[in-house]
Amino acid sequence: MDPVLLSRLQFALTIAFHYIFPPLTIGMGIVLVWLEGNFLRTRLPIYEKAARFWTKIFALNFAIGVASGIVMEFQFGTNWATYSRFVGDVFGSALAAEGIFAFFLESGFLAILVFGWDRVGPRMHFFSTLMVALGSIFSSVWIVVANSWQQTPAGHHFVPVVRDGVPLLKDGAPVLRAEIVDFWAMVFNPSTMHRLVHVWFGAFIMGAFFIMSISAFYLLKRRHQEFAQRSFDGALILATVSSIAILFSGHFQADSVYEHQPAKMAAFEAHFETGRGDLSLFGIPDAEEEKVHLEVAVPGGLSYLLEGDPDAAIVGLDRFRPEDRPPLLLTFASYHVMIILGFTFIGLTVLASFLRLRKRLYRQRWLLWIFVIAVILPILSNELGWVAAEVGRQPWSVHPPVEWTAQGDVVVGPDGFVAYDESQGLRTVDAVSPTVRAEQVLGSLIGFGLIYLLLLLVWLFVLDRKIRQGPEPVEEPPDDDKDLLGAVGKRATHTGRMVDPDGESAESRA
Repeated sequence: MDPVLLSRLQFALTIAFHYIFPPLTIGMGIVLVWLEGNFLRTRLPIYEKAARFWTKIFALNFAIGVASGIVMEFQFGTNWATYSRFVGDVFGSALAAEGIFAFFLESGFLAILVFGWDRVGPRMHFFSTLMVALGSIFSSVWIVVANSWQQTPAGHHFVPVVRDGVPLLKDGAPVLRAEIVDFWAMVFNPSTMHRLVHVWFGAFIMGAFFIMSISAFYLLKRRHQEFAQRSFDGALILATVSSIAILFSGHFQADSVYEHQPAKMAAFEAHFETGRGDLSLFGIPDAEEEKVHLEVAVPGGLSYLLEGDPDAAIVGLDRFRPEDRPPLLLTFASYHVMIILGFTFIGLTVLASFLRLRKRLYRQRWLLWIFVIAVILPILSNELGWVAAEVGRQPWSVHPPVEWTAQGDVVVGPDGFVAYDESQGLRTVDAVSPTVRAEQVLGSLIGFGLIYLLLLLVWLFVLDRKIRQGPEPVEEPPDDDKDLLGAVGKRATHTGRMVDPDGESAESRA
């Protein structure tokens, strides 16, 4: 019945459920642009059919994402009132920018995307699809900016909180809040770009695997095969490129984490003693004994990745007081499972792309079944990535800066531990509202859990119905409005025969 722990669990529940949907819409938006762009280029009706179907799924995900995300804003003012007072100026500007430059753009064109198929021309509809996709991406920019500022604060100074003209005091000391002095320094704080690119690639992978899962299901059931192949092809390209790119993105982000949050990096690898850093492949970390049981590691691997020298000394957890260290087991496990899943995505997508080039992909039923089930993996990896980032930041809600010596070691105090400047950060235990009682948080936690379970069931029910219904046939435009490629596409549709990308003749079932 600790209100801090319960408040953290409540926020973790709401954000974990909500975060299923924004990455889906970001990734699906890219594929929608690809499908509609191909329709404008070729005038083949199959691309319009595919875009219409995925637009319905996109709208469903968007709606559930909006409904599930509203709760988080209220928690800032209830459970985390002290935190909101501390970061309100920073968060307020970032979230206001998100509303003005992203959410309005996305929602403004969403109506045309969903309901404008027969009311606007194809070019205007494509433009609306592009704006919705950009809006979802822009929305992620400002959310990541706000979160990155908590990891690596910049562009601000601290001023006392004033009530009725008098500074607010706590235990005889003034209560401080962060105030922006350089907006763009806040936006481009040291970790923003690394984290933003990583979030984008993770979202692209999730959206692409979502589309490939449903498309693979249709191919296995021999339904809507041409539609499924066109959709799978576009999603596979996005997934392959993103899976490879996120490996490099993750490397650069790890460098940034080590520079600004070395305790987090030490927890990622369960690196207890400052010295040569081994790259852990497997193990069970033990915080009390300060060792990793059953460890399998690459000697010097961590030193090489972070410093380019396998013998370079890497800062370990021994440089930090026990109360300043992140929770070890959860941080270590979430980080390593995320990496394992990342390499799994590379293997699956590269193999599928190779078979696609060899015109053998759609005959490999075992691989299609893997793609049907594999949609769970990118959802899990995206969630675990945030678990590693946020749990690894503890015990801080706003992480204070870390100073380094010229020899590449962190600056420590007389006791040999990093002495954080408490006035430059905010501990999580101090961020919770002091007036909220544990039983109140527990009651709302149970209530939100039930509501979110209901939302999950509604989403699965509606999604299942739309998948069972499948894409609707597209009405053919008049012949005089179509170019030669469009006429060929119409003839192929009317004959009921198609040649699939694997070179096989298959029945086209709309």
